[in-house]
Amino acid sequence: MSLGRRLPELLVPALLVLATALLGLAVSSYLQAYFLDTLIKVAIVVGLYVFMGNSGVLSFGQISFVAVGAWTAGVLTVPRTEKPIAMPGLAHFLVTTNVGNAASLAVGAAIGGLFALAVGLPLMRLSGLAAGIATFAVLEITNNVLTYEGSIGPALNNFSSVPPTTGIWQAAIGGLICIAVAYAYQRTRFGRMLRATREDPAAAAAAGISVYRQRLFAFTLAGALAGFAGGLYVHLQPLAANDLFLDLTFITLAMLVVGGAGSLLGAVVGALAVNGVYSFFTAAVNTVTVFGWHIHVRAGAAEIVLGVLMVLVLIFRPNGITGGREFSLPRRRRPVADLEKARIRT
Repeated sequence: MSLGRRLPELLVPALLVLATALLGLAVSSYLQAYFLDTLIKVAIVVGLYVFMGNSGVLSFGQISFVAVGAWTAGVLTVPRTEKPIAMPGLAHFLVTTNVGNAASLAVGAAIGGLFALAVGLPLMRLSGLAAGIATFAVLEITNNVLTYEGSIGPALNNFSSVPPTTGIWQAAIGGLICIAVAYAYQRTRFGRMLRATREDPAAAAAAGISVYRQRLFAFTLAGALAGFAGGLYVHLQPLAANDLFLDLTFITLAMLVVGGAGSLLGAVVGALAVNGVYSFFTAAVNTVTVFGWHIHVRAGAAEIVLGVLMVLVLIFRPNGITGGREFSLPRRRRPVADLEKARIRT
């Protein structure tokens, strides 16, 4: 397939993110917070797609890497004078170490990737339910360590002193970076080999593809993207360990499945659609105005609407909104006369 035909696979998800950012600039600051949250969810879900979408292996551990990235970026950017007050038990080298915003995101991505590599070394030999349970155990362990270990973070407290540097454009650029990395990976031979293991692991292994190595590489890359997204998240709002636990795990998995787990476009569409619906009905608890209509719903309506939406999508579109396919331009059909001439020449 030519580059011109492949380019929309990258451009369409990127344009959706840019359109979301521009729309976020046009609303009030109160509603803009929902757009910021949605853009960060795009980054998280795209990271989840890199592994789960390409490998077909269920993973509950992605939010562990988001949490590790958030903790890393948060600790490194809390002002040095406030660390002894906000985090009195923090290890000395963390008390004396501070970096800027961009550096904290890079370090968060690196730590997320290294943690995913360490976890993946033993776990990437597993498949199916066993892999899901093992990665869920990683999620539980990570949450408990971050919640109660005061030497690496605020423990039971929130990250209340992290500079709120994630604005609408930084969130959008972060999402675009994740999309670009995911697209570049899926176009490489490594991405193609991993998708081959998804379709038929036995045939892929017979063809000389190492299922273990390909899964481990994708798992590590997905961890790095998750750590990067966690850095963006902690610079958006104060976070506690439980904010990066079960709720976020299941909602991001739902976003990927609803959008279409088999494609990058599905990851982006699922994140935008699911979080958009959820955010709208959450905001409508305090009344929102749409085209002159004042919409007010009761608390809890967002969860009900979201549940009904997911059930309907999975019933009528089992492969997700996008069908698990990337956006592509329609092929130009050659005239019958030209086809006949080509046949005669051969």
